[in-house]
Amino acid sequence: MRQSLKLKGQQRDEQVVSPDIVTWRFSWVNTKVDDERSRDSDHRPATRPPPSATRLYVSVLREFTKQNQIPSVATTSKRFGFRSILTVMQLGFDMEKRGGSGGSQIFENLGTFLRKCIFSVLSVGPIPNHIAFIMDGNRRFAKKQNLIEGAGHKVGYLALMSMLRYSYELGVKYVTIYAFSIENFKRRPEEVQSVMDLMQEKIEQLINEESILNHFGVRVHFIGNLKLLSAPVRLAAERAMLVTACNSKAVLSICVAYTSTNEIMHAVEESCVKKWDEIRELNASGVDCGLTKLEGYEKGEAQDLINLTDIEKHLYMAVAPDPDILIRTSGETRLSNFLLWQSQYCYLYSPSVLWPEIGFWHLLWAVLNFQRNHFYLEKKKKQL
Repeated sequence: MRQSLKLKGQQRDEQVVSPDIVTWRFSWVNTKVDDERSRDSDHRPATRPPPSATRLYVSVLREFTKQNQIPSVATTSKRFGFRSILTVMQLGFDMEKRGGSGGSQIFENLGTFLRKCIFSVLSVGPIPNHIAFIMDGNRRFAKKQNLIEGAGHKVGYLALMSMLRYSYELGVKYVTIYAFSIENFKRRPEEVQSVMDLMQEKIEQLINEESILNHFGVRVHFIGNLKLLSAPVRLAAERAMLVTACNSKAVLSICVAYTSTNEIMHAVEESCVKKWDEIRELNASGVDCGLTKLEGYEKGEAQDLINLTDIEKHLYMAVAPDPDILIRTSGETRLSNFLLWQSQYCYLYSPSVLWPEIGFWHLLWAVLNFQRNHFYLEKKKKQL
């Protein structure tokens, strides 16, 4: 089994957002979860950004008006201070999560603009082609915030949507998420059923015409032993794959009922079945090649009947290249039976935050560290 690399500096976890923004952010998160059942936008909880951020935004807006154009991040940060600009950006991201109109829409637009400016700077260096996420800490987040059981997964879904948006805006083509392990079926039946119900609901939301998938042209693959899923969830997954089959700009792989050992076992089994069928066809056609190969293999006189390429073709994750970055939240450095075959030379990043708390800055820091270590990783790949 391949071993994953753990590079220096991956434990660093910088949070440059001011405390008042963070406090306001989580006060909204709690209200959002409590109000999840209400679909009427008129009944959304009323929240206001901190006055300091509001005044800062007005100043930035005036600067835009004076110049009759949108200044660069460098110019804006020189005028108002880079830390203040980051605060406004975080406010825009939170408004984007919440949705709305009026002032919130203005903050959202400003946050989107500044985020794209940062991405344009990042694009000077190598951009990861594939990012994988282990979404760890939903239940701990619910306990930490005194939320009802299952609420942590709902907030985690909001964090997932943000990570998908940021990743695709950055130019990442492949994103893989570890949604549900085979080992998770060993949890309490009522907890498993709650997660399955939520998964079915969110899958149906994903295939909505206005969802992020259609906005970025994302094709969805569900990875794993789907036979283990309940019929409603499996049908929803199949429908999502069918609806997005024509999308070609990006790919989202959702690992559900998945473990890497099960994936490898399935690939070996499929490779053996295929090779045996080939031998039977050769023997049935009167060609002695299949039997000769078997005899030669037993004597060690011929090439392997099944090689590495045969197994890789039958892996669940054959739909995507090996990941460049693997992010696991909650500070854990374990892979938990996830992409063991594919993660030999990917950069591992383990921020201490729980999954619902992950934000733009964690993704930014992961990409920066990937770029810093890119030469070393490529050098290791060439040594194979």
